[in-house]
Amino acid sequence: MTSRAIDDGGSLVERAIQAVRDHIRAHSLRVGDTLPGEGAFATSLGVSRAVMREAFGALAALHLIDVGNGRRARVGAIDGSVMGASLDHAVSTEQVSVADVWDVRRTLELRIAALAAQRRTDAQAAEILAIAQAMAQECDDMAQVTRLDIALHNAIAEAASNLLFAQIMRSFAPLMETAVPRAWETRRTDTQRQDIIACHLDLAQAIVDRDPAAAAAAIDRHFDTSIGQMLAT
Repeated sequence: MTSRAIDDGGSLVERAIQAVRDHIRAHSLRVGDTLPGEGAFATSLGVSRAVMREAFGALAALHLIDVGNGRRARVGAIDGSVMGASLDHAVSTEQVSVADVWDVRRTLELRIAALAAQRRTDAQAAEILAIAQAMAQECDDMAQVTRLDIALHNAIAEAASNLLFAQIMRSFAPLMETAVPRAWETRRTDTQRQDIIACHLDLAQAIVDRDPAAAAAAIDRHFDTSIGQMLAT
């Protein structure tokens, strides 16, 4: 680790955080690689261990590093839950609306569904179809439907073979936990609720059939029949 004092500007903790990030970048560290300890950073940067402890804590909260008792800190992996917490906060404080979120979701999921139809493995296709079929079986259990709905969209994002898509989809999970039941409540008849299930089954089947156009069309219909009605109420 290059020894240098922290430059002036910003709080000591903020500058210590940036120094750790700079170290990761300068040494081309990857997920799981170990970092120097708090003491080594403190000595190199000319700050107290308390400052470094706070910096490590802040980085760990953002999942940029992974810390655990009895072992050195490691470089963390991207985690959609961090984005999810920020997104949930933005909605709850009315910085963005639920309609804004679903507009972004719709745009992303059109691309995700098409890519999943092109890139999915046989195992992924089987999993996606199984989840959609389970939704049809559990349509009277809202908690199960919600869990399966989130799992289905996450599985499709995984099948798109783009890590960023998968993590962004995970970031929507907290909002989906409330939005899915709300969308379900707007479909008051058995026929209307079966339409929602049919959308998911058609989406899954299009991915199984490797049909990107059909997969995108199913996503469009899904948002029109479920989310669109929810936002109109």
